Amino acid sequence: MIDPLTALLIAAGLTGVIITIFLPEQGLYPRWREGRRMTKRVQSEDALKFIHKREMERRGSTVESVAGVLHKRMDKTAVLLTIMQKDGLLTIENNQLHLTNKGRESALHIIRAHRLWERYLADKTGYTEADWHGRAELREHEMSTAELDALAAKLGNPTHDPHGDPIPRADGEVMIIAGRPLPATTCDTPARIIHLEDEPPIVYAQLIAEGLHPGMNIRMVESTNERVRFWSNGAEHLLAPIVANNITVQPIPNLDDIKPDETNYRLLSNLEIGESGVVAGIAPSCRGAERRRFMDLGILRGTTITAEMSSPGGDPTAYEIRGALIALRENQAKQIRIQSPEQATQQRATRWIAHSQGI
Repeated sequence: MIDPLTALLIAAGLTGVIITIFLPEQGLYPRWREGRRMTKRVQSEDALKFIHKREMERRGSTVESVAGVLHKRMDKTAVLLTIMQKDGLLTIENNQLHLTNKGRESALHIIRAHRLWERYLADKTGYTEADWHGRAELREHEMSTAELDALAAKLGNPTHDPHGDPIPRADGEVMIIAGRPLPATTCDTPARIIHLEDEPPIVYAQLIAEGLHPGMNIRMVESTNERVRFWSNGAEHLLAPIVANNITVQPIPNLDDIKPDETNYRLLSNLEIGESGVVAGIAPSCRGAERRRFMDLGILRGTTITAEMSSPGGDPTAYEIRGALIALRENQAKQIRIQSPEQATQQRATRWIAHSQGI
């Protein structure tokens, strides 16, 4: 038989458990219910973003394709899309999904949030390129229109994210990317990278490893069903066609549009021990904290750098920079563009003559 004190304690404990679970604001059940609501909202917004992308590519969206991108079962995806249809976000005709004006507006809000946040991560933080997409996906569902307007103003109202995708304006207007996939580029024709697709992540990681970024000039050498070969930054790149298709380029019709300092340089990582070079610039892909660190070290245009010694394993290498010995890893040295002292002197003379003649 349970004594009265024990019974009272058990009752109090059960009451505490019930309160903990069902308390209106802080209970476990309300938080679980809110988590389910947020999950459904996030999945709905991800579906809108996917359908909008397919529409921009002039490709259809089906229940099956949405289920694949959301990693959901077909029956659960059908329920989600039916709710979205009732909410006026899309229409479903013959298994084809089409956004309504309301759905397109919601999709552009999420896309704007994602691309602005990637721009912020690239320009204002030390996160690497591989982190931008995933972190932006975590934040894109949390930001209001007012917060996006404030973020855009803080960044100087950028027009493109760091991958080259256009950022929708507050009024929903989107700039169209006019380019072609890299494999479709004519051989021996100069072109400029204007966009890198950041999905799937495994393909994007390979593009990062190649050191590619929007704004780079390339020259196609070979494009077959087996491989795509091109030159950029004084180095040859070899990609599988399925990977190269994630690169969008624009032809450069006028060779005068290619500035000498965009092509006539080497990478610091290629400097031999005992050899010197003059900094021509830092790669545009180097942003945020790492770019500021390079500048704090005195790695500025016109600075002479000498490769002094390398570690037994070959990485890092010690460089003499403004009287100090600085160790840089190969992946860091690849971000720094250099010219020979003779090239730098000639370029300074050319600029001085042009300035003195008022050109």
